[in-house]
Amino acid sequence: MSYGQALPFPLPYAIGAPAARPARVPSTAALDDAADRAAAERAYVLAAQAGDAQSFAGLVRLHQRRAYVVARAIVLTHEDAEDAVQEGFLHAYKALDRFRPEQAFGAWLHRIVANAALDIARRRKVRDADELPESVASPRPQRDPAERDELRARLREGLARLAERQRAVIVLHDVEGFKHAEIGAMLGIPEGTARSDLHHARAALRRWLGGVRSGL
Repeated sequence: MSYGQALPFPLPYAIGAPAARPARVPSTAALDDAADRAAAERAYVLAAQAGDAQSFAGLVRLHQRRAYVVARAIVLTHEDAEDAVQEGFLHAYKALDRFRPEQAFGAWLHRIVANAALDIARRRKVRDADELPESVASPRPQRDPAERDELRARLREGLARLAERQRAVIVLHDVEGFKHAEIGAMLGIPEGTARSDLHHARAALRRWLGGVRSGL
């Protein structure tokens, strides 16, 4: 799936590739704190809403890594995650005129990307789980190799069996370190629902792992 022709710059994005930026907007390399990043993000948004395509490319550079993390927590393959990120950025580009600059662009974008990933996951119920994030299935160093391999296989199968939203919540929280409120905002669910989904996802993985200690 490719949306490159619909945007004023090619996709998939070359991470770290230079792109022009509007006047008075600092380079992303110079963004040392959250305040600088927020100011740059707002400047990019305003310029992009005024028709500057390269400013939207700047927003892509600011958010593409985390957008991929969000998508990858929901889908089971790298290819599907890339498709979700591309689709999410395309939707955001088309809807940019409706975005209010006083909002957090990242939260708005990540929810769009999450929705795109959920749509892809629902369209592809049967998928290969071999490319799940290694950090999810990483065993403790002291494990016996046979036990480690069994744990990795069971984790892959267990995560693949979870509902898309539960899988997203457990990976975003336990692997990527997002807070419940952040996950709720990304997935468009209340914070309490994110907590409940996490509890049920952990319980389901424990049942699936059976006699192998998961460390969860």
